[in-house]
Amino acid sequence: MNFRSSSRCIRLTAALLLCALSLAVVTPQARADEPAGIAWSALAPSQQQLLKSFEERWSQLPPGRQATLARGSERWVAMSVEQRDQAKQRFDHWRTLPPAQREQMRERWRQFRTLPPDEQQRIHDRFESFSRLPPERREALRDRWRQMTPQERALVRERVHERTPRRIR
Repeated sequence: MNFRSSSRCIRLTAALLLCALSLAVVTPQARADEPAGIAWSALAPSQQQLLKSFEERWSQLPPGRQATLARGSERWVAMSVEQRDQAKQRFDHWRTLPPAQREQMRERWRQFRTLPPDEQQRIHDRFESFSRLPPERREALRDRWRQMTPQERALVRERVHERTPRRIR
């Protein structure tokens, strides 16, 4: 996998998780230690509007699922129109991916979540830095990365890690 698809993978995985929480794609199992469910009437009107399709069966949903839907709807309502449009586009793209690629992205996300917080932050910071580059510069870096051998890529990774300040590592 090249740098472009790796960074896209991280970006799409993050977007997927946001959408999953926002649109309640993920169905968590209720646990015995979870609090009682959330009453429909306890949801804000904006959340009720967003979750309208769940109204009839809300009381039958497991408490964990209700909590996930409520949190996701809060996040969705708090997003700007632009952020919602971006999330929708990413989710639509996610749905077009082959199952094997989706599973690969899920696995990369699981791996990322097992990293220490400082390492996650380092990766996030690098991604943000790359994202702020002009599109032409990003594409030039992607092209350069694609043309490298696996050994050259390993060397670049090593150099980048060496230059990372100790406070971030």
